[in-house]
Amino acid sequence: MPRILSIDYGQKRTGIAVTDEMQIIASGLTTIPTHTLVDFLKDYFAKEKVEAVLIGEPKQMNGQPSESASVINGFATHFSNVFPDIKVIRVDERFTSKMAFQTMIDSGLSKKQRQNKGLIDEISATILLQDYLSSKK
Repeated sequence: MPRILSIDYGQKRTGIAVTDEMQIIASGLTTIPTHTLVDFLKDYFAKEKVEAVLIGEPKQMNGQPSESASVINGFATHFSNVFPDIKVIRVDERFTSKMAFQTMIDSGLSKKQRQNKGLIDEISATILLQDYLSSKK
């Protein structure tokens, strides 16, 4: 069974998570500089079969698009143009960064480790993906 990939897109860094081949468990894959994202994905898709990619949809508390929505929507469009055979699923990403930070605290990471924004992005992508997997059941 092909994997599902999750992208927590940011202007500087992008967190990436992926499912196992049975699409049961989401795991953090990496955080990379955003300018290298398309090349990273081309390489990854050449090695692994991926059926869908989740891309966060940033919203404000009232459900309206947030400031970063236009940038992320632009990336989603670009992704679809570069990888037309991979299904794009947009998911609400409200609270994922806060949940990721809380997860780091609950895991006992030190204050210095919790300042690693790349780790927050990777955990956020993992939370997005695990929530999606849970909602499918």
